[in-house]
Amino acid sequence: MNPQLKLFLLFLLFNFGGLALGSYLQGSIANNTWYSELNRAPWTPPGWVFGAAWFVIMLAYSYYLSQLSITINHRFISVLFVVSWVLNVAWSPLFFRFHQTQLALLVLALLFLCILTFFLLFGRKMGVLSFLLLPYLVWLGIAFSLNWYVIANN
Repeated sequence: MNPQLKLFLLFLLFNFGGLALGSYLQGSIANNTWYSELNRAPWTPPGWVFGAAWFVIMLAYSYYLSQLSITINHRFISVLFVVSWVLNVAWSPLFFRFHQTQLALLVLALLFLCILTFFLLFGRKMGVLSFLLLPYLVWLGIAFSLNWYVIANN
């Protein structure tokens, strides 16, 4: 099998696995009375948007990471990926299950910095492929604003 395809599939497995793990750890949103009673931001998208957004984000991110890993062989890439993966998995249970909205906001800020680090540190070397990170950065900005609104208005 082509090494690029192997890496892409591996990153897909890790990234979608991380989303699944985070979702499992957060518990059911449908039965979450705390979340249903929250004063949420007026710009909160409908539930299906979250799934669609994460699907596109993880496809783009996985492809970017597979290309980055082939282009640049550096341990820092692995460390940054693992840190970002842990932060991504941690946000959902922190927010939905444990109601730690301020800590969840900090996690989002750190995750944003991790993805921004990929963009800034490897942008010149990766060229146009770095723009595959923009949907992730935009989505994290939206998530940050939604999380911030919950803190400020509840």
